[in-house]
Amino acid sequence: MNRHDSIADLIAIVARLRDPEDGCPWDQEQTFRSILPFTLEEAYEVAEAIENEDMKELREELGDLLLQVVYHARIAEEQGSFAFPDVVQSISEKMIRRHPHVFGDAELEDEEAVRANWEREKAAERASKRQRPIGSVLEGVAQALPALVRAEKLQKRAAVVGFDWDEMEEVFDKVLEELQECRETLRAHAEPTERVHEIGDLLFSCVNLARHMGVDAEQALRAANHRFERRFGRVEVCLRAGGQAPSVAMRGEMERLWNLIKSEER
Repeated sequence: MNRHDSIADLIAIVARLRDPEDGCPWDQEQTFRSILPFTLEEAYEVAEAIENEDMKELREELGDLLLQVVYHARIAEEQGSFAFPDVVQSISEKMIRRHPHVFGDAELEDEEAVRANWEREKAAERASKRQRPIGSVLEGVAQALPALVRAEKLQKRAAVVGFDWDEMEEVFDKVLEELQECRETLRAHAEPTERVHEIGDLLFSCVNLARHMGVDAEQALRAANHRFERRFGRVEVCLRAGGQAPSVAMRGEMERLWNLIKSEER
């Protein structure tokens, strides 16, 4: 059996699937928008495989994600917009341009200098794409990003031009301030819309705290979700072992088991 292990093989396979005469009826009908949900799903499945440190699964999921890239490029090629080699050329040139300390003569002393240069290069690229002379610093942060990811990107953009906290304590104070404002909406029996606003401000300030602590907020919350699932799953197992099941009546026992499991994991 032939090994289909080159990118050319995958490009040819997708082209055959999309062939208007001999291709697959389902593949023939797909568009950028129709396969977008699959693209997003595959990206998250790559993240999950990495978090689980499952190399076999990661290999599979990276293949699925690569398929999405090739698929989008094929649709674009059929429309006469661009083809897969153009995608490769674009990212290759971008990586070379954004790493002048590796591919050029620039000297960047440490990771912080590298990050600052990266942001400057991105800003210059955005400026060169603008159709109008003046644009917002926040322009181009995709609306479709997960909210936590987008919040962090917006904050980083603002920080580049100096709109940021100077001291870590100021960030902690802001989180406490937003938390207090959430409490006040309950005491004042505020309208639901106001509560939504205050919770949003609290979450935004928590993302800011994560950023200043060098933590990726999206990954931190995903990890917290995993911990909750694991711990609650163990609570359920313990309850079933005693002939019980999760219920409002078992709240006290569930809390006892939760605290026991949490202490064991430390």
